[in-house]
Amino acid sequence: MSDTSTTTPEPEPFRVPDGDLDDLASTLAKTMSEVRQHGVILDRLGSEPTPASAEPRPGNDKPAAETADPAWSDVPTSVFILALDDEAYTVELAALTTWVNHLFLPVYGREVSSSRPWCAQWHEHPEAVARLHALWLAWQQFTDAEAGLSGPSTWHRDHLDHTLVHLRAPDGPFGACTTSPVRPNHRVLATPAPVQMGLAA
Repeated sequence: MSDTSTTTPEPEPFRVPDGDLDDLASTLAKTMSEVRQHGVILDRLGSEPTPASAEPRPGNDKPAAETADPAWSDVPTSVFILALDDEAYTVELAALTTWVNHLFLPVYGREVSSSRPWCAQWHEHPEAVARLHALWLAWQQFTDAEAGLSGPSTWHRDHLDHTLVHLRAPDGPFGACTTSPVRPNHRVLATPAPVQMGLAA
């Protein structure tokens, strides 16, 4: 006959109050969103960059003083694509291209016309790269759960609409490119020559 005096009583079931459960679910969703964002960053950092072009890209003419000190070479000064070094620029451009091809163009591309030109080689237009990258950074911020329910609306109003007006304008960066889908064209417009500042004699 077994001794029941040493048997451990079964614990009472534990129930989380509904209000606390909502807080836990919200915290978990926020944590999962942060983990996903970190995964995207790690994927970008770990991906193999495609070979860089032999020619320097526009806007990357850093003064020698900025590149001379190796202690500062690994310190990012900005997340903006035009401020990145060549290797980081290549990785970031690849990630931006994925976003442009799979979200921006299918949803917001609209028809190409004389009043809305486009260029399939948009990545060769520095202004287009800069505007699309800024738009993508804002998209990442305003579609995050922390942006709240009005985040996507804010992104459309304050970022997308403004960018489309300038990017697809007849005198915008694609002004000499495709204005009819049946006649593809690509030409990067010339920019003003920089002024050489000399010392007075």
